[in-house]
Amino acid sequence: MTSQLLDKDTMQAWRHQIHQQPELGFEEHATSQLVADNLRQWGYEVTTGLAVTGVVGKMVFGDGKGPSIGLRADMDALQLQEQTGLPWQSQHSGKMHACGHDGHTAILLGAAKALAELREQANYPLNGTLIMIFQPAEEVGGGGGAQRMLDEGLFRRFPCDEIYALHNFPGIPVGKCVFRPGPFMCSSDIVSIQIKGKGGHGGLPQLAIDPTPPLAAIVLGLQAIVARNLDPLDTGVVSIGRLQAGTTYNIIPEISQLELSVRALQPHARKRLHERIKALCEQTASAYECEAEVLIEEGYPVLINHASPVQRIASAAKAVFGQDSVDDQGRPLTGSEDFAYMLQAVPGCYVLVGNGDNGYTKGQPLAGPCSVHNPHYDFNDEILVQGAQLWMQLIMEAFRTS
Repeated sequence: MTSQLLDKDTMQAWRHQIHQQPELGFEEHATSQLVADNLRQWGYEVTTGLAVTGVVGKMVFGDGKGPSIGLRADMDALQLQEQTGLPWQSQHSGKMHACGHDGHTAILLGAAKALAELREQANYPLNGTLIMIFQPAEEVGGGGGAQRMLDEGLFRRFPCDEIYALHNFPGIPVGKCVFRPGPFMCSSDIVSIQIKGKGGHGGLPQLAIDPTPPLAAIVLGLQAIVARNLDPLDTGVVSIGRLQAGTTYNIIPEISQLELSVRALQPHARKRLHERIKALCEQTASAYECEAEVLIEEGYPVLINHASPVQRIASAAKAVFGQDSVDDQGRPLTGSEDFAYMLQAVPGCYVLVGNGDNGYTKGQPLAGPCSVHNPHYDFNDEILVQGAQLWMQLIMEAFRTS
C-alpha cells in the first residue's frame, strides 16, 4: 500500500532539480522554497527561516494524542566541481551535491506527500504529530545547521518524542539498511598546534631555538596517544592534516605548526585525547626550550543512537527491506554528523541506507562504489522509494491506533 502512494518519477525529478542547482550551507534558498511550497500544497503547517534556510512542516494525525515523531533531511551541497558528466550534473561551477543531500531531501518530500495522502484514508487510522525537518548546513562544521536550529528553538517550538534521520552509504548494497544502538559515529575536532622558538641563521643554530625538532617529536608522539592512552576497546583517530615550518633552507624558523583531525567514538575517549594531546605538545616543546600553544576547536559530538528508537526503526526497516537485509548491530563509523546534536536533545536513531555502486565519469558508470565527497559521486535514484517507504512504515507503526 505504501509503495502505491510513492511516485518515483516525481521524487527523481525533485532530486535532479536540486542536484542541478546545488546550494551551500545557509544559502539553500531555492531548495527551501521548493520544500516549503510542496509542504503547503499537501496541507502541512509550514515554518520557514529557522537557521536562515531551514524548513519545518507539521501535520497532526487524528487528535494528535499519539507520539510526536521528527524526521530530518539535510539540504546543503559541497564546494566541489562535479565530474560525473550526467545529464543532471550541477549547473553551478564549484558546487556539487557530492554527499547525497539532494536524495535525502527528495526522500523526505516523497514521504511527506504520501503520508499526507494516507491521513485522508479512513482505513488507515493514525494518531500522532509528524514533524518534517529540512535542515540547512550539515557540511559547514562549527555546530552546523543542526545546532543553529536547536539554538533557535527547534524542539521548543516543535516538541518531538523521537527524532530520526538517514544517510545514503556507498559500498553498502542497494536494499540494505545498517544502524546500531549506542555510539554510531565519531566526534570530530580540529586541533591547531603552534610551537614557538627563536629564529636564526641555519649555520648558527646555537644562537636560535629551533621549533622543528619538537615538531618532529610531537608528530611521532601523537600516534602513541591512541595506542597507549586510550582503552584498546575504545576508538580514537589522530590524523595530521597540515605540517608547516620555515620558508627556505638556510633560515631556522620562528614557529612551526601542526593541524590535526581528532575523532573519538566515546565521549570519555574524546576528553582523554584532548588532555593527552595538550600535555604532550606543551611538555615536548618545553623539553626543547620552546613554547606550545594548543587550540582545540570542538566540532560535532559523538552520534549516539538510543535503544528504544533503534527498536522502532528496526521493526520498520525489516518490514521494508526484509529481515535479512537489516543489520541493526552495524559497525560504527569514524565519520561525523551534526545530527548528533539533535540526538543529544531528543532520543532517536540515525540509519544508513545502501547506495551501492554510484560513481560516474563522462556519463558512464565507474567500477565499484564511489565515496561521498568525491567529484564522481552521484546519489542512487533506485533507493528513493525505499527511503521514503522506510519513513512511511516508521510513522504508520508509531501512529497506528489499532
